[in-house]
Amino acid sequence: MDTGSYKTMTVKTDSIVLQSLYSARIEGRQDVEIYPQVSGTLQRLCVQEGDRVKKGQTLFIIDQVPYQAALNTAEANLKAAEAAEATADLTFKSTKRLFDQKVVSDFDLQKAQNSLLSAKASVAQMKAQVVNARNNLSYTVVKSPADGVVGQLPYRQGALVSSSIPQPLTTVSDNSELYVYFSVNEDDLLNMTRQYGSLEEAAKKMPAVKLILNDGSVLPDSGRVESISGVINTSTGTAQVRATFPNASHLLHSGANGNVEVPVYYKDVIVIPQAATFELQDKVLVYKVVDGKAQSANIEVAPNNNGTEYIVTQGLNVGDVIIAEGAGLVREGTPVGTAQGAQNHGK
Repeated sequence: MDTGSYKTMTVKTDSIVLQSLYSARIEGRQDVEIYPQVSGTLQRLCVQEGDRVKKGQTLFIIDQVPYQAALNTAEANLKAAEAAEATADLTFKSTKRLFDQKVVSDFDLQKAQNSLLSAKASVAQMKAQVVNARNNLSYTVVKSPADGVVGQLPYRQGALVSSSIPQPLTTVSDNSELYVYFSVNEDDLLNMTRQYGSLEEAAKKMPAVKLILNDGSVLPDSGRVESISGVINTSTGTAQVRATFPNASHLLHSGANGNVEVPVYYKDVIVIPQAATFELQDKVLVYKVVDGKAQSANIEVAPNNNGTEYIVTQGLNVGDVIIAEGAGLVREGTPVGTAQGAQNHGK
């Protein structure tokens, strides 16, 4: 068997940062479904789909005629009740004077007092009706509860709408900043906990994350992880993470999808070049140098890698010497001489 000269390396522990990709869904920080609070004919649409609106801006106007009429009636009823209260008050005061002069009985006084109390209650009731009628009239002007972007408009002018309509009048999405949700597996959670001490600390201290959009482009602005769920979904084996991304470029839209790129730090792990490995029947192997000869060894590697290196989880120990390059060209038992410039990996 030919003797070859190969680059070798001594296995040591090292630290490495790998970028992990996670499928993500994008949601508006605040997606508000707009439903009318009163029934009526949709008289006017004041916005179009995709318009940017401010909090308090008018979106729709519902026919105001019946609600204005109801307010007018309630205000007239209030005036009548106030007049009746004034009359009852005069009657009570007159009866009280007559009672003090012993002209009328206690029954007459109590009757006048009860009439006054009843008139006061009627005024309070009419005032409540005025407030209700005024509120209903105000509800005919449907305003945006937040800054955002107008979504689909399923109802057109002339449509009869109410609070029980199957679809909202529209949805206003606050997309100045968006939530991006993605899921991590149990191993990732354990790694975060070990690195930062707790998931709460991980959410505070994790570095910025990137968002890769559906067309493969990268969002110019980085995001930050806001929360990490400590509850693992039993059906998927994953936990949910929420990151927040600014949307100054207006490239993000609620309901879209993408991929989040998260830097993951691995400390004190065995890292070897992928060129030091070869595959055989779905197994990953390396060649250890044992007594000057190549000896194959099955290893296990972490699924996450950077395209040039592997993190070895099983099969190698610190101090092992392996062939660092061209492992696929080596044969079992090949005598190994160390090439000049042979490299040790690690620190």
